[in-house]
Amino acid sequence: MKELKVENLTRTYGEKVLLNEVNFSIMEGDRIGLIGVNGSGKTSLLNTLTGRDKAEKGSIQKPKDYRIGYLMQDPELDGDKSVFDAVFQGETPILKAVREYEKALEQLNKDPMNETYQHQFSKAEQVMTQEDAWIADTNAKIILTQLGVTQLNQLVSTLSGGQRKRVGLAQVLIQAPDLLILDEPTNHLDFETISWLENYLSQYKGALLLVTHDRYFLDRVVNRIIELSHGDLHFYKGNYMQYVEERAIRQEAAVQAEHKRNQLYKKELAWMRTGAKARTTKQQARIDRFQDLEDNLNQVKLDGQVEVNLEGSRLGKRVYELKDANLTIEHKTILKDFNLLVQSNDRIGIMGKNGTGKSSLLNILAGRREIDSGVCTVGETVRMAYFTQEIEDMDPTKRVIAYLQEVGEEVSTSAGERISVTNLLEQFLFERYTHGTQIGKLSGGEKKRLYLLKLLMQQPNVLLLDEPTNDLDIATLTVLEDYIETFPGAVIAVSHDRYFLDKIGDKMLIFEGEGNIHIHYGSSTSYLEKEQSADQSTKSTKTKAPAKETEEAKPKEKVKLTYMEQKEWDTIENDIAELEETIDSIQEEMNQTGNDFALLQELQAKLTVKETELENKMERWEYLASFTEL
Repeated sequence: MKELKVENLTRTYGEKVLLNEVNFSIMEGDRIGLIGVNGSGKTSLLNTLTGRDKAEKGSIQKPKDYRIGYLMQDPELDGDKSVFDAVFQGETPILKAVREYEKALEQLNKDPMNETYQHQFSKAEQVMTQEDAWIADTNAKIILTQLGVTQLNQLVSTLSGGQRKRVGLAQVLIQAPDLLILDEPTNHLDFETISWLENYLSQYKGALLLVTHDRYFLDRVVNRIIELSHGDLHFYKGNYMQYVEERAIRQEAAVQAEHKRNQLYKKELAWMRTGAKARTTKQQARIDRFQDLEDNLNQVKLDGQVEVNLEGSRLGKRVYELKDANLTIEHKTILKDFNLLVQSNDRIGIMGKNGTGKSSLLNILAGRREIDSGVCTVGETVRMAYFTQEIEDMDPTKRVIAYLQEVGEEVSTSAGERISVTNLLEQFLFERYTHGTQIGKLSGGEKKRLYLLKLLMQQPNVLLLDEPTNDLDIATLTVLEDYIETFPGAVIAVSHDRYFLDKIGDKMLIFEGEGNIHIHYGSSTSYLEKEQSADQSTKSTKTKAPAKETEEAKPKEKVKLTYMEQKEWDTIENDIAELEETIDSIQEEMNQTGNDFALLQELQAKLTVKETELENKMERWEYLASFTEL
């Protein structure tokens, strides 16, 4: 079983200790979720594990043939390459075989009678068989289809950010490395694709280490949690919900232990102040213990809690109203005779596949885009804050505190108190020494948190949120959700984060594309369960066509095998014989395994796969044979 082992890893960033001599190991089959507030060093740890960054101290031990696949938040892809070349890049024998086979197949399909192409295809087929790459090729096509990566000849430079993320994800999944490292893999994915990815990763044979804000995703994929806090790692068994429970217990125990140390310290300090002298060995030992106690006082470091209790402004009953609204962008219908009334206490979530117009609706409500026809009315008292996907107006050379001082030196809380920008930053987990830091030196998540704070300082009464969960840590998201719960205004949010939508929304706008939008009253989960139930019901009502109709469905004009089918027919009997031998071998190995149930389970899984392949080959043989006998 392959293992990656980390010993005494240390990394700093200026005054900040990101990794403080941390130790851990990752075994085959581990599904690890890495959690920590923005800026705690999660990405630095991932970059160090993959060799992109170097640590000041420590070592990373792994086998020589150990392969790591890394999906960054913003994948680094060569813009001059096609999507195909980007996805299948890599120098492993299997990837090379698949890459050459797919190219040879494409050429042969264009000109089946070209002898050069026939020779190249035959050679590529042989290499695929030698490297046992057929399953990898099938998996690659499944992955590309499920991720919606279909335009393989398109240049990477022409892709949107979301498309690049999908291509990057396809690239690392197809490589099937020993350790798969994913940084925010669900960003830009729709619900259907996220669900598929959950199932795929739950069956992944290698090890998995991921950073994500999606708490449902963590719950369904991981079996271990590593929390990075103040340079130290804390380890938890189980998924996210188990982590939340165990973390609360750990922190409570740590606080109680710290309280006992403080009480003992006060007692010993009183003794020291009486003028205690080291006249005996016993007294000297007590003095030494006091020094140790003093040195280790207040060592408990807990991640702070983001507090959002800023005052809002008054909002009238009617916020937005759209009547018979129509919008077309680049020949794509976004709104078609659309009607919407938003009132002061509405909590509206917006769901749908990418490219259906969700962000366009927010831009209309924010006054950044006009509709083609219809009426859009905005309430007179609306004071809107628009949290966009891309951070706006953030000068990288500006200091953190100066960025907020553009709004004001202080702000009112919901309790009527005045709070300074400095204190507000500390409430938002920006330690005092970071207030003079240039914005360009912050992590992506820290920038998002600062951007959110500036918007809330403006005391809005309407929140428009476009994918707010991207790049925000779970601690910030949790408190944002709590803030929205008591926010005295309207909230409209576009998100692919099911947990977030469940917490903040009681009405969903479902964008289906081509201007088709309908309302679901309830949570995002209730809508998805309803859709899943409807899909299963539809499948169960479908009946198989009679055998006679199936026969009639075959093309009557087909009288002989195509070139590709003839090639398949020439080798299919050998393929069947090899599969039968493999099945016999697996069954024999199972008979000799004894009580090793883990190995038995693994062998049974292999046997099931091979038996399915044999069944498919036999069906294929019957089909091809019907034409060779004509």
